[in-house]
Amino acid sequence: MRMTLHLPHFLLLTRVAMCAIGMTLFVACGQRAQSPVSPTASGAPEPDAAADGSTLKVPAPSTNSPAGGGQVQAPLVLVASTVTPKFGAAALTYRFEVRSGSTVVTSGNATSSGSSVSFTPAALDPDTNFTWRVRAESGGAFGPWSGDAAFRSPVGAYIRGNEIRDPLTIGRTVGTPIGAVQFVKDGVELLTQESRVTYQLPVTLEAGEFSAMVTGFDEGSPGDKSKIFSMQEGGGDITTNDYRFTVEKRGRSYSIPGAVTYRIIVGGGEHAIFDGARLAVNFSDERWYFWKATWGANFANVEVREDSPTGRVIYNQRVNTNHSYRPSPHMIHLGAPVGRAGPIDASIPGTIYKNVYVGPGPRPNFPN
Repeated sequence: MRMTLHLPHFLLLTRVAMCAIGMTLFVACGQRAQSPVSPTASGAPEPDAAADGSTLKVPAPSTNSPAGGGQVQAPLVLVASTVTPKFGAAALTYRFEVRSGSTVVTSGNATSSGSSVSFTPAALDPDTNFTWRVRAESGGAFGPWSGDAAFRSPVGAYIRGNEIRDPLTIGRTVGTPIGAVQFVKDGVELLTQESRVTYQLPVTLEAGEFSAMVTGFDEGSPGDKSKIFSMQEGGGDITTNDYRFTVEKRGRSYSIPGAVTYRIIVGGGEHAIFDGARLAVNFSDERWYFWKATWGANFANVEVREDSPTGRVIYNQRVNTNHSYRPSPHMIHLGAPVGRAGPIDASIPGTIYKNVYVGPGPRPNFPN
């Protein structure tokens, strides 16, 4: 049987076939070969650095101490936990960074010892808030930073130029203890009339303040013309020193026990001696008192307050002088050296001192 193909049907089939061939040719000619993706451990390409900028495959260390923002005791040591690399066994060091606000104030590297690593930062401003963080490093690559930890730096003890700051509540002093001296919970205690703590200022302080909190004495304490604190030029007998400045609380051997007075000598000679008014004061050996001596080109003043630098004034006397106070070297004493009258006129046994400041001012804030 012969099949008859009508012309319209033939033309339709021919057009379909040609379209199919054309599409095949178009696809074949229009596509370009793509190179295969390079394999990785995770099966996908990885950038050179992570989103946080780190280039070393390690976790972030943990900040152990200090933390929480509290004030730390000297010496300050930062301690963190070590980390383990994700791949291999790279030798790690740890970079510590200490900041005040957004400013990096000190940084440095340390090598771990076991599961922890520690770092002692360079000198920081005392009694100041800081944050710190740490990261692992190896061969120029570095891991992610830890979170920030906060602390307040130790109360400072220093001698700088014409300034002294010595809290004495941290178990040490930047001065020199002489005689029987011991550190107690609240400060430093002078145990005998021959005891004292002595400082030397690198730069003479011609106008400024010498102040301290003092307790442990009353009008019945041993002594005669006893000294709370004192200053002089160099060594030798403080009684006749050309730049003597003695702040006194008279003892039970004096005719008016408990009387407060002072003497300043500016340059030597009988016309260079000036005495503050001598006034009787009732003291309690269980109470703290704030003692402050100030001086300038032509004056000296001594002030005593109960309990704190802002407490009730119980003594405040000024004298006018005729010469600058400029001892060289400038020596500072808690208590006083033994002079020609002997130990009875020197320090007061049992006195406790804290929060000592000498300088051009203003007096810094000390923690209570």
